[in-house]
Amino acid sequence: MRTLVTGSNGTVGKAFVQALRSGGYEVIGWDRAAAPPSDAHAVKSYTLQHKPDIIVHLAVPSVPTGLEDEGARITIDWSVQLAELAKEVGACYLFASTAMVFSNSAPGPFRVTDAPDEEDGYGGEKAKAERAVLAANQDAVVARLGWQIGDRAGSNNMIEFLTRSMIEKECVDASTKWMPACSFLEDTASALCWCLDQPGGIYHVDSNSAGHSFADIAKALSVLHDHTFAIVENEDFVYDQRLLDERVPIKALAERLDFDAID
Repeated sequence: MRTLVTGSNGTVGKAFVQALRSGGYEVIGWDRAAAPPSDAHAVKSYTLQHKPDIIVHLAVPSVPTGLEDEGARITIDWSVQLAELAKEVGACYLFASTAMVFSNSAPGPFRVTDAPDEEDGYGGEKAKAERAVLAANQDAVVARLGWQIGDRAGSNNMIEFLTRSMIEKECVDASTKWMPACSFLEDTASALCWCLDQPGGIYHVDSNSAGHSFADIAKALSVLHDHTFAIVENEDFVYDQRLLDERVPIKALAERLDFDAID
C-alpha cells in the first residue's frame, strides 16, 4: 500500500513510519519544499503525482515560516484539502488529532461521543479541523492522541519534559490529581496502523484507561530510567484527561511500567 505521510520526521511520525515499513507498507514522506501546505495547487499536484492508497496527516505547524494565520492554515486548511483529495482519489485518510480538543475545565474521562469544547489555541484549531475533515470526507479516520512517551529526550515527548524539568529545577513537579492521556510511541504507532483498516469516524488512542496519575507515571518512568528523575508530588492540577475507547487495541501503561516498584 502506497502511503503518503505528512509529519513523517516528527515525534509520532518517525515511530509510525517505522511501524508502517515493518508491516510492508511503501511510505512516502511529504516534502514541504516541493509542496508547501499553503499552496493548494502544489498540494493537489503532489498528491496526484504519488497516487497514494493511504494519506496520513500527522504534521503540525511546529516550525514557524512567517505565514499569516499559519496555525489555522496548517492545522485546518491543509487537513481539509487532504481529506478532499483522499476522497477524490479513493484513498484512506487518517487525520491525527489531540486530547487537547477538550479544555482543562471539561469533565473527563472522554469518549468519542463527547463533543470537544476547546475553542482557542492549538486544541481549538484541531477541534475545528476535526469537524471540517469529517464534513469533507465521511470516511476519514480521526485519531485523537495524548502525550507521547519516548525513550529519550530530544523531541516533543514526556521524557523530554522530565529531563528539561531536572535541568531547570533539579526536580519534577507532578500532580497526583492529573490523569493524562498518554501512551508510548511504539504503542501509538501500532494503534494508528490498526486505525487504517477501520471505518470512518473518531477513535481514541490512549494507554491510560486505568487512570494512573502523572505523579505515578513520572515515578515509574524514573524507575525505568535508573531513577533519573526526582519527582515532587503535588495536587496543583486536578484533571481527568483520559481518552476512553474500548475498540482500539493498545498496550496499557502497566504493561510498560512497573507501578508496584514506585514509592
